[in-house]
Amino acid sequence: MVFLEFEKPLEKLYEQLDKIKQVGEEGDIDVSDKIKELENKIKSETKEIYSNLNGWQKVQLSRHPERPYTLYYIESICKKFVELHGDRYFKDDKAIVGGIGKINGQSVVILGHQKGVNTKLRQYRNFGMANPEGYRKALRLMKLAERFNYPVVCLIDTPGAYPGLEAEERGQAEAIAKNLFEMAQLKVPILCYVIGEGASGGALGIGVGDKVFMFENTWYSVISPESCSSILWRSWDHKEKAAEALKLTADDMLGFGLIDEIIKEPLGGAHNDPEKMAKTLRLHIKNELGALMELTPDQRIENRLVKYSNMGEFTRITETAKTEEKQKKESK
Repeated sequence: MVFLEFEKPLEKLYEQLDKIKQVGEEGDIDVSDKIKELENKIKSETKEIYSNLNGWQKVQLSRHPERPYTLYYIESICKKFVELHGDRYFKDDKAIVGGIGKINGQSVVILGHQKGVNTKLRQYRNFGMANPEGYRKALRLMKLAERFNYPVVCLIDTPGAYPGLEAEERGQAEAIAKNLFEMAQLKVPILCYVIGEGASGGALGIGVGDKVFMFENTWYSVISPESCSSILWRSWDHKEKAAEALKLTADDMLGFGLIDEIIKEPLGGAHNDPEKMAKTLRLHIKNELGALMELTPDQRIENRLVKYSNMGEFTRITETAKTEEKQKKESK
């Protein structure tokens, strides 16, 4: 097991538990009462720790090396999944995976960011940072879904779109912007889930949907805490302070009205019980798609446009107001 910094008290308890089990096995001693006592203590300590997580700790949890990624969920919740490759312009981006599968008997196009489960695969997947061809592949799959009237499910988990020079040369901003435009008017249902990190345009590139959800221990923001800290304080040392100021947790996003619901995770995070998390996701997709499929394409598009138009705050200044403001300034 991998323990994060704020989980150190749990690490010691687990070490004690392993030692007691070892003593019981080697000495053929009944230690069941002691094991049960420690297990209850671990459960109690876990509840206490996870009931008071701050923004930075949730960022750490979203990056946990044992946390399940997109391909795990796809393999767990889909039957007869067929992965599709390439954007038909440049190449196949390994940071975004997607294809056609069946969830609860419903054919869907499911896609998302994939980080990789070890060092070699993380390099292969570019740490989940997609190039323009990744977003163009995603759009190609969504257009395919529209052609066959399949719902779209997007799983978001990225530290951001790849910021390299070659990505900009191939039109990174244009690729993401086009996805936003096309997803806003896609005729089929779109469900978006933030399953890990949701950073900047890299997340938004597959993040426009009829419904947007966040797993409990995830984050969604215009910038990562480290990058925010480096801009404001010229150092990563203030990343914890930046995480709090950014208001990037699922609770914050729900409070701002930017997401529709928070998906509860097993105690200790999704990595503590990936199977349970996958079952929760599958059931949630089934329920949400059932309601969306009853609407007409025009109704879904209209609801989508209203949803995103209502985000944020703005003031519309009329010509009359401009004239009055000008007169006030001149009178002073």
